[in-house]
Amino acid sequence: MVMSDLKLFKWLALVLLIPLVFLFFTKDTFRYPCQNPNNWDKDFCKRPACDVTRTCPDHIFKGQRDPRIDPQALSIPTPMSQGVICAK
Repeated sequence: MVMSDLKLFKWLALVLLIPLVFLFFTKDTFRYPCQNPNNWDKDFCKRPACDVTRTCPDHIFKGQRDPRIDPQALSIPTPMSQGVICAK
C-alpha cells in the first residue's frame, strides 16, 4: 500500500511540475536585442551603432521587418527584370 502511494505521489508531482517548467522556460527571449520590436527605436538598434555588429533589424531580418509585427513583410516582392548574361 505504501509503495502505491509513493508511486502516485511521484506521478502527481511530475504532472504538476511539467506545466511549471513550461511556464518558466518558454518566455519571449531574443537572441539579439534588436530582434525585439520594443528596441527598434532605441539608439543601439540604429545605425551606425548596430552596423558594426550587424545586429540592425534589417540585418537580422534580411531587409524585411519581423513578419509577426508587419503583415506586409509576407507580401511577395515584385520580380526584377532579367539582366544580361555575361557567361558564354
